[in-house]
Amino acid sequence: MRVLLVEDEAVLRSQLKQMLKQAGYAVDEAGDGQAALHLGATEPYDAVVLDLGLPVLDGLTVLQRWRGQGLSVPVLILTARDSWHEKVAGIDAGADDYLAKPFHTEELLARLRALVRRSHGLASPLLEQGDVTLDTRSGTVTLKGITVTLTAHEYRLLAYLMHRAGQVVSRSELIEHLYAQDFDRDSNTVEVFVGRLRRKLGADLIETVRGMGYRLVPAH
Repeated sequence: MRVLLVEDEAVLRSQLKQMLKQAGYAVDEAGDGQAALHLGATEPYDAVVLDLGLPVLDGLTVLQRWRGQGLSVPVLILTARDSWHEKVAGIDAGADDYLAKPFHTEELLARLRALVRRSHGLASPLLEQGDVTLDTRSGTVTLKGITVTLTAHEYRLLAYLMHRAGQVVSRSELIEHLYAQDFDRDSNTVEVFVGRLRRKLGADLIETVRGMGYRLVPAH
């Protein structure tokens, strides 16, 4: 899963980026509204964390322009605690949820997970496919109830496919959602990670659809 983090306070942005990476997300960042507007319009994200008080272009304007362009990516806005009018304006502009500063990082992660789940029509934080279960809250993966250790990239790939169980996902789409913008991307690594997941979780879990990509095989 790939997230865009938009926050002008450098220290807070760095802390949030580290927290999101530790939670398994690929993270791009922007410190002003103009940069955020460009990234959101040109890169595919699974969710956006958007501060409203931004320099150059304020967050509300950024959000309105994204929605005007037809972008439906889930957006969690950050507002000042007492600015109830910002919350209302943000929701009216197309935000999916809001969080008032200061906040607990655990709450931000929980709201972000919920936004991503809802965008794929999923209600439970537990994603299950046959004998494999992925708990989005703890980042743990089990096979027949036994915990399986995955690398960050393996987890991210599995999570993306499990959010789209039964759908064919192209290699290029996987690359776009597995890595941040500044990562040196290599399409061959996707095949490597798929191979590792098959060895750890079962050879039949991920199906190769020739010429199209990969699909998490629906449980029978």
